[in-house]
Amino acid sequence: MKYSWMIALLAAGCLLAADKVEKGFKPLFDGKTLKGWVLMRGKGPGYIAREGTIFCPADGGGNLFTEKEYGNFVLRFEFNVEAGGNNGVGIRSPLEGDAAYTGMEIQILDHDHARYKGIKPWQRHGAVYGLVAPQADGLKPAGEWNVEEIIADGRKIKVTVNGVLVNDADLDSVKDEAILKAHPGQARTKGHIGWLGHGSKISFRNVRIKELP
Repeated sequence: MKYSWMIALLAAGCLLAADKVEKGFKPLFDGKTLKGWVLMRGKGPGYIAREGTIFCPADGGGNLFTEKEYGNFVLRFEFNVEAGGNNGVGIRSPLEGDAAYTGMEIQILDHDHARYKGIKPWQRHGAVYGLVAPQADGLKPAGEWNVEEIIADGRKIKVTVNGVLVNDADLDSVKDEAILKAHPGQARTKGHIGWLGHGSKISFRNVRIKELP
């Protein structure tokens, strides 16, 4: 037929597009509203849905959690943090309390900024805060968009930043009783995912999740 080659070409293009779809992933942010999220311990305006992003202004913050709880998952998102900015990703957290202790916090930090000179290794970007320090650094300069993936699978937590595996954490490797006592949340198997604001400007976009068995 006259247009058979065009039909074949379009079909091939559709197949290529389908190959790029992340199978099993679901969006956590619709790009327009904060539907499905709940603000706890909010400060000022908290977080704002703005231009396809979840934006935390400098006078905002608090903990913006998913309404739903998650146990094992792959979380993917992009973020852009200001110079010297500080935030975090709460995982397996209850809604109340300090998520870094009652749950776990994957650190988001412009750790090379002068204000953070002398911080502990377990405070750097990609750390399971207070528990396991990152083993590498994939962070781009402040003000640029970063791509991050967090895999929580049982007692294993993996953090990849811009294609670099920055933390391959085994929570069972933490043996210090004082640390374990201070972080009871590390024993949780399920909880909320959230952005943990600390009075810094940061934007998140393309937030999606794939639940694991």
